[in-house]
Amino acid sequence: MYNNTEVSRVHLSDGNLYTMELPQTNITIEELTFNLFQRPLHPELFQIYAKRQLRTGKYEADIWVTGCTHVVSVFAGDVCLSEVISAPGQMLPRRGLIERFQFHGPRSHKCTLSRGVSYMTDFQVEKMSPNLYRQSHTDLEKFARNRGVFVKFPELEIGGLQPFCYIDFEARQTELHIHTFAAYPDQVTMIKTQSLFDFQ
Repeated sequence: MYNNTEVSRVHLSDGNLYTMELPQTNITIEELTFNLFQRPLHPELFQIYAKRQLRTGKYEADIWVTGCTHVVSVFAGDVCLSEVISAPGQMLPRRGLIERFQFHGPRSHKCTLSRGVSYMTDFQVEKMSPNLYRQSHTDLEKFARNRGVFVKFPELEIGGLQPFCYIDFEARQTELHIHTFAAYPDQVTMIKTQSLFDFQ
C-alpha cells in the first residue's frame, strides 16, 4: 500500500504504543489528494492508526486516522458521505466519487444531496517556523487529552520535528463538525481542514 514499509511503534492519544507500518510523510503537500465519496469505504484499503465511532439520533460516523491523512464516513439512513485525504499510491475506488482535487492552496467545497443532506469543507496549507511547529504540536497534544484523537510518529522525526495528525470533532444532533491538523516536518507545514456534515 505504501512505498515506505518500515514498521515501528506508533504513539496514540490513549497513551499506548502499537507496532504498525509507518505512513508516508516525506512527500510534498501537492501530492496529497482530497476525495469526497457518496459511499462507504472498506477499512482494508487503509492502514488505520486510530479510530472513533459516533452516533446520534440522526447519523452515525466513523473517523479513521490513516497516517498524516484521514477518512471520515458519515451515515444517515441509506445515505453515506466519506471524506478522504489520501497520500500518493493510496488505492481508492472510482465508484461513488463526487469530487477530487490536489492540495495547491486554500480551497472550499460545498455540495447538497437529496433528503436534506449537505456537506461543506475548507482547508488551508500553513508553512510554519520550526518553533511554531513545535508549539502547535505541544498545544494540540494537550488538547487531545480531553477531546478528539491524536497520533504522532516519533520515529519519522526530522530536525527535532515529529509528524502527527490530530482530529477534533463535535457531534451535534443534526450536524457533525470535523477539524483536522496534519503536520509534515520535512516541509515544516501543516494542513488544516474544517468540515461540516449537516443532516436536516
